[in-house]
Amino acid sequence: MEEANPVKFYLARYFFLALSALQGLASVLMLLQFGDSPKARFVAFALFTIALIFFSLHLLVSKHIRRVAISKKKIELIKPGKEKSYEWDDVKSVKHLPFLNMYCLKLKGKKNKIYFLPAGDTQAMFGLFSADSDLIPKKMR
Repeated sequence: MEEANPVKFYLARYFFLALSALQGLASVLMLLQFGDSPKARFVAFALFTIALIFFSLHLLVSKHIRRVAISKKKIELIKPGKEKSYEWDDVKSVKHLPFLNMYCLKLKGKKNKIYFLPAGDTQAMFGLFSADSDLIPKKMR
């Protein structure tokens, strides 16, 4: 079973949360540093609004990014404390999202899509990731 690096997984999952925390911190520092000037208030408001947008993106995106282990015969969805296995026959579709270097997995009988990172390294060519994994059957792509 091949699984993506946990560091890549947690970076992808919590990217927008970290970005929103940094934006919120920047808005607070802007207010503390420059006081009550109208420009400082406007910039702090803009930074805080961006922080809220990034936080809402985190709430929307993070629940769909999962750790997945892939083999030639099955797929395992890994959650803390439990693993759920599926056969390749249970997979409705697998799509490669080249700009993000992620895969979108749709299971039969499930409503939501699952996004996961590929195992191993891929090389970027002209800004797009071109290497497809040999573990994903050709009929699924």
